[in-house]
Amino acid sequence: MGRGVSEQWHPFLIFWRTKRIGMIYSREEVFDFIREEDVKFIRLAFCDVFGRQKNISIMPDELNRAFDDGISFDASAIRGFGSEDASDLLLFPIPSTLTVLPWRPSHGKVVRMFCNIRYPDGAPFEFDSRLILEKAVKKARSSGIYVKIGSEFEFYLFKTDENGAPTKVPFDYAGYMDVAPEDKGENVRREICLTLLDMGMHPESSHHEEGPGQNEIDFRYSDAISAADNAMNFISVVKATAQQNGLYADFSPKPLEGKSGNGLHINVSVKSDSGIDVTPAFMAGIMDHIRAMTVYLNPTEESYKRLGEKKAPGYVSWSRENRSQLIRIPAAKGDYRRIELRSPDPSANPYIAYALLIYAGLDGIKRNLTPPGEMDFNLYTAGPEIIEKLQRLPGSLEEAKAIADADEWLKSVLPPFTI
Repeated sequence: MGRGVSEQWHPFLIFWRTKRIGMIYSREEVFDFIREEDVKFIRLAFCDVFGRQKNISIMPDELNRAFDDGISFDASAIRGFGSEDASDLLLFPIPSTLTVLPWRPSHGKVVRMFCNIRYPDGAPFEFDSRLILEKAVKKARSSGIYVKIGSEFEFYLFKTDENGAPTKVPFDYAGYMDVAPEDKGENVRREICLTLLDMGMHPESSHHEEGPGQNEIDFRYSDAISAADNAMNFISVVKATAQQNGLYADFSPKPLEGKSGNGLHINVSVKSDSGIDVTPAFMAGIMDHIRAMTVYLNPTEESYKRLGEKKAPGYVSWSRENRSQLIRIPAAKGDYRRIELRSPDPSANPYIAYALLIYAGLDGIKRNLTPPGEMDFNLYTAGPEIIEKLQRLPGSLEEAKAIADADEWLKSVLPPFTI
């Protein structure tokens, strides 16, 4: 290390190692990190109503201003954020979300922080989806309820043409959990997982999915806000890694007609201060409100081409281990006991999706709801005597919007989005 300083005890190395396992930064530590690590660009990131990550890059000497006064942007240019007559909004970086973007140059590093969004008078922006999730988490905690979330993202890897533009030609034609050489995505997934670890995130598993060129990477449980931040980071990492390998990562709900769609399976674990098992009531709340929430969990026209086939649910039902259901209870014990919601897809805004699940679950607990009877049938082949007893999920974006527009509970937990 030079000057006789032991590597084991060098203060900045200790700081860096701590950071890599998820240190919560203070403002002062952000400045130390930027100075010590030769950071040249700082991305201030946020998520629009429709789940698309946006950002502004600033230089390090602008960071003080960002923390104190915010960095302004034109909200009228962000779909769902505002109109031209009141278009100024400000981004205030959140120090605890600092992460290095490992795929950027090692000299002159690039870091990213997620931001709070505020009006010029300092008031919080009501359509800030991260704020919406924060409010849901606070309500849960005030009720003595603690929610952890783990997500399973599916995506396709497609080849690109001679100009680097995406095609619909799959990177491989392997099947579920195949191995190399049929599974050509193995090295790409490994690279993605190692990059996630470098950013302080914890992928649990990865494998080839059923579709040609389709892959899945699953996350370890975390609190809901970290899970949503990780979801946004994950999509960035996958897209950047794919591009570096001459590929295109497609998270759309139904990239290939007749093949498996991309799901965002959301695993929810719930605990109560009282020690009472509130999971059944929480699950019942989700099932009670799922039709109203669907427009936010499946927000595109393409989303409804996925639902109802190839392990994507079409009905409001649950079962243990059965992958044809809306909710399944995986075979797991202890801290891994959870419910898995299988209807959402990656086009959803994760902050809004997780917030709605928390609000719905809390409503189920408040009303002491019980789930409907378990439906341990393959709903893709079940006869009309079974299907007729079940509520259907919305069959189109138009239907989902109409159900949401008429739902009073949804209006009570979300600001009046234009969707």
